Amino acid sequence: MRLYKRGKTYYVDFTYKGKRIRKAVGRDKKTAELALKDIEVRIAKEEYLGVYAEKRVLFEDFAKDYLEYSRANKAKKSWERDIASVKHLLSYFGGLVLPDISVEQIERYKTKRREKVSPASVNRELACLSHIFTLANRFGIVSESPMKGVKKFKEPPGRVRFLSHDEINRLIAACAPHLRPIVITALNTGMRKSEILNLQWRDVDLDRRTITIRKTKNNEIRIVPINELLLGILSKLRSHITGEYVFTRYGKPVRDIRTAFDNALKRAGIKNFRFHDLRHTFASHLVMDGAHLRTVQQLLGHKDIKMTMRYSHLSKDFVQEAVENLAKKFLEYGTNMAQTRIFKKPNPRKSLKHNRASVAELADALDLGSSVQATWGFESPRSQYEKNTSKRKLVIWR
Repeated sequence: MRLYKRGKTYYVDFTYKGKRIRKAVGRDKKTAELALKDIEVRIAKEEYLGVYAEKRVLFEDFAKDYLEYSRANKAKKSWERDIASVKHLLSYFGGLVLPDISVEQIERYKTKRREKVSPASVNRELACLSHIFTLANRFGIVSESPMKGVKKFKEPPGRVRFLSHDEINRLIAACAPHLRPIVITALNTGMRKSEILNLQWRDVDLDRRTITIRKTKNNEIRIVPINELLLGILSKLRSHITGEYVFTRYGKPVRDIRTAFDNALKRAGIKNFRFHDLRHTFASHLVMDGAHLRTVQQLLGHKDIKMTMRYSHLSKDFVQEAVENLAKKFLEYGTNMAQTRIFKKPNPRKSLKHNRASVAELADALDLGSSVQATWGFESPRSQYEKNTSKRKLVIWR
């Protein structure tokens, strides 16, 4: 790294990442020396400390690059959600340089957006903003994300609606012929509506009893097992459907089931229920039947166990039945719970003789006869009985 002069202009000559760079810095020698020193410091920071000079990139310019990244690396619905989030973010952060956006500005955005939309909607937009800064950090545009100092809003607990066994039977009975196998598939696999309607026969292996879901929410392939009930349904469909899609009507893939599903709910007398709640029903009944949450997580395709925890709720009837089963087990193994006597606290106003009897009975119930003698100065009835019987002659009945 050196400084040289050509004509009246000073130049710096240095090597950066294997590339030789020569650059004019001006006619003043003192200024040229300061520029050379600054270059030395910046290269040293980057090489030894990992400190990079932040690039002056506008938020709207990098947002375009982020959406391209999102389109290539995320599922279609996630990408579409990012488009909507970026639209709102641009209305506030547009015109700002990305490294200049502060925690305080993001907090003001939170407050402003909360006046118009729900906490969940604001959190989705904040998540998108966080992804933008994470990518910008990877590209060397910002040294640190300001989102590390921003907390998201607390959201109300997720929807927990699921069907009872009686409601399941009524719903299946009320379904139109083309809808019934779709509902049964959802109840037995926990698959999302889009995953079911886009299912093709090439992804169904009836011999191995597996379904391969290629287009998922998190953009990862998921394998779902086929149980005996669903195997019968799919085998029957396979025998008379020749197209590539599993669920068809009049020879064409089923695309919209909203009207048919709403009509089935009305006929079954089921209210406050959506098709996605069939997924809740699948997970809830798995948990109530004793399935481990890790197993449910794998079947649902959740990356984070926190998402699966919302399905760990149990119905009140099931909780009551569980504690009743516990009581039956206690009685079955002959515990003394049913025969346990409840003793009242001795009344100090009564005679000492009565107090002694109450303490002695309590000692017998708790099997504390020996300690009562040492503490209170008299023996419990059990201790007296055992003392007397030990002196008697042992008789063996034949």
